[in-house]
Amino acid sequence: MRYAYGVATALLLGGTAFSLATGPVGAQAAQNPATVITPVPGAPASFADLASRVMPAVVNISTKQKITVKQQVDPLQQLFQQFGAPVPDQQQGPQSRETGSLGSGFLISPDGYIVTNNHLIQGENGTGVVDSITVTMQDRKEYPARIVGRDELADLALLKIDATNLPYLQWGDSTRARVGDWVVAIGDPYGIGSTVTAGIISALNRGIVGSGAYDRYIQTDAAINMGNSGGPMFDMNGRVIGINSALISPTGTNVGIGLAIPEVAAKPVIEALRRGEKPERGYLGVSLQPLDDDIAGSLGVSKNHGEIVRTVQPGEPADKGGIHQGDVIVAVDGKPVSPDETVSYLVANVPVGSRVPIEVVRNGQHITVGVTVAQRPSPEQLAKELGQTDQGADNDNGTPSGPATATLGLSLQAVTPQIARALNLPAGTAGVVITSVDASSDAGDKGLRRGDIILAIQGQRVTTPGQVVATVAAAKKAGRSSVLLLVKRGANPEVFVGVDISGG
Repeated sequence: MRYAYGVATALLLGGTAFSLATGPVGAQAAQNPATVITPVPGAPASFADLASRVMPAVVNISTKQKITVKQQVDPLQQLFQQFGAPVPDQQQGPQSRETGSLGSGFLISPDGYIVTNNHLIQGENGTGVVDSITVTMQDRKEYPARIVGRDELADLALLKIDATNLPYLQWGDSTRARVGDWVVAIGDPYGIGSTVTAGIISALNRGIVGSGAYDRYIQTDAAINMGNSGGPMFDMNGRVIGINSALISPTGTNVGIGLAIPEVAAKPVIEALRRGEKPERGYLGVSLQPLDDDIAGSLGVSKNHGEIVRTVQPGEPADKGGIHQGDVIVAVDGKPVSPDETVSYLVANVPVGSRVPIEVVRNGQHITVGVTVAQRPSPEQLAKELGQTDQGADNDNGTPSGPATATLGLSLQAVTPQIARALNLPAGTAGVVITSVDASSDAGDKGLRRGDIILAIQGQRVTTPGQVVATVAAAKKAGRSSVLLLVKRGANPEVFVGVDISGG
């Protein structure tokens, strides 16, 4: 009561140099006397013991690489050359400069095996690897490192330095991690030196748009910045449950959304690289797309439960197992397909060579097929097989106008040999070509454009505009809110587009 009364009086006196509780200002007590603070139940009193145990095994990784740079032309030199000035030697031939990167890593064995991110040691423009890698320990000792193996899909790499009796870390179990758990991240942000940050797990199985199909991150509000990449994320037992790899930020600096590769995904990849093997990932041989509202509505399925098969690669496991284009895969080996547990993610975690049941919805019926999972090809092989190009985009090669039928905000006509040649379509392509698009229609909003070919509607192949009109009318009569189109653009793979028909 005396303290409270004194504070109140001091405030009322407007800052005079006397307090009724404490007397003269010179005798005032310190604001931070030594006290024992009882932590909130479940919260650590300090991270110091944990940090001191694990920090010696966290390392800095720096790389160097020489790259060829585009020759810069000096405008003044160009002017002088018009009057006979000689060309300087440095402007003759290609020039190069040295570039590098800084990041983090951690030791997993006393004989010098180090885990880090692949993007730290990948070459300029994502090709090849850097020229040299230097590992700096906590005691500032430096070692040259060699690459044991790397995996682009997982963004992981395993390095080796020649040393013994080194401090190292053990893996934890990320499957036991829960949203709200405390975590500690250690790394070398911006190359300033080893830095410890703490926070909680904000989310699990976080998939990121534009990221790999197999990336399911641990999200944390522990500060992650440039240079933290490759460093470890610890649970409160000091075990590694994640590898800090990325951040989401409009500024490029920490805003509280850091991402780590979970141990359950990283450990098998690292162990395979250490054995000198290629990491195994299951593969079906299909291209897929998620179900948006209109696609789901056209098929009478739930939006967030399944993915539609866009194409099936001939001779691959899905084709051999009886999966068809237009099937909606809703479960893999008994596990439901969802935005967090996608088909690619579930299949990737199936042992290669095993036969698993895959549940699909086909023409409204649930069917289960057995598929023997194969090893996923390299990204280069996949790109070649799928033929992912942008040929035919905005192609306007004088498509013959002729009589056209309008529906869905589209003007349509049958594909003729002349049209197929004009649009550079594969031989034998049959369907209906879009000759114009109403920009205010839902089809226009979905990105359909002149020159696109409608191959099928509601799972039925079409060759005339009349078939499209009749199918749309039947869907409206059946109470459908949208129809499903299978569309091809130039040499690109087919894609499904759901178009709203509820407006008229």
